[in-house]
Amino acid sequence: MAKFFGNLHLVLAVGLIAAIVVIACFTGWTGEGAKAVTDDVFRWLHTFFGILWIGLLYYLNFVQVPTMPSIPAEQTGAINNHIAPKVFFFFRWAALLTVVMGLLIAFHNGYGAKALTFGGEGHDGINMIGLGMWLALIMAFNVWFIIWPAQRKILNIVPGATDEEKAKLRPRALAASRTNVLLSLPMLYCMVSANLG
Repeated sequence: MAKFFGNLHLVLAVGLIAAIVVIACFTGWTGEGAKAVTDDVFRWLHTFFGILWIGLLYYLNFVQVPTMPSIPAEQTGAINNHIAPKVFFFFRWAALLTVVMGLLIAFHNGYGAKALTFGGEGHDGINMIGLGMWLALIMAFNVWFIIWPAQRKILNIVPGATDEEKAKLRPRALAASRTNVLLSLPMLYCMVSANLG
């Protein structure tokens, strides 16, 4: 048992298989059931990656960033060299996969274009999902094109950045990260409250 639970990849694989079996048991594999299975798998993956993305966003903003100034300088290397790079790996890929799965769900169900253009005339749910989608796209942009490039230099993943350059990048990365915290609150409301039924 210890060997099984000591292997995160194995636990995730078994959890994924269990989730797909549960989805299939309640929706079926063929006909309309097959469409429902596909849709449910997309929704499950969207939720999984979304929890990972927003969970890491909140971890960074509620725990790691506020705690760093109180950590003695000789101990910050453990976080900067080992923990933070791993956090940012899962953070950025979870952001991308959350957006991709969300777009797949919207287009698979035929409302993607209407949602992105706020063309759900008479259907506030589609427009609300569209707003949530745009907020998530802005957040993912911040992750990939502001936060991650800055952190690559700040954490010396890309060597050669001067202390002066890092000092300029820190407030920029923090502002983008805090913008994402701000946007996450209305985005989450849009995603859980839109009624597309």
